[in-house]
Amino acid sequence: MAIALWCVLGAGLLPYLGTAFAKWGFKNFDNNNPRQWLANQTGFRARGNAAQANSFEAFPLFAAGVFTAIITEAPQGAVNCLACIFVLVRILFIVCYVTDKSALRSVFWTVGIACAVGLFVVSGLYIH
Repeated sequence: MAIALWCVLGAGLLPYLGTAFAKWGFKNFDNNNPRQWLANQTGFRARGNAAQANSFEAFPLFAAGVFTAIITEAPQGAVNCLACIFVLVRILFIVCYVTDKSALRSVFWTVGIACAVGLFVVSGLYIH
């Protein structure tokens, strides 16, 4: 189950990848009011900020799915696979968001949510 737990850590850190894109170059960055500065950004910086927010939103469902799978002793291989796919597609989601590939971004979002839900499904199948 260790791989899935590492994926929880990775997924928890992914929003900061969006943050890195949002603050890339720190053009006229206002550290006294960083949220307002971010709200005023456009282009890839604005999309990076949106990717950050969406990543924070997706994390709780995924983490709960992994922990539910651990508690119910769902098959480790299935849990690890779903967790790894989730992290991979969330990375691709962020890249697509920042590079303005909205259709592909939506595909990756859907796959990520399906993986998170899948963790609950495999957990439900293996409750002892």
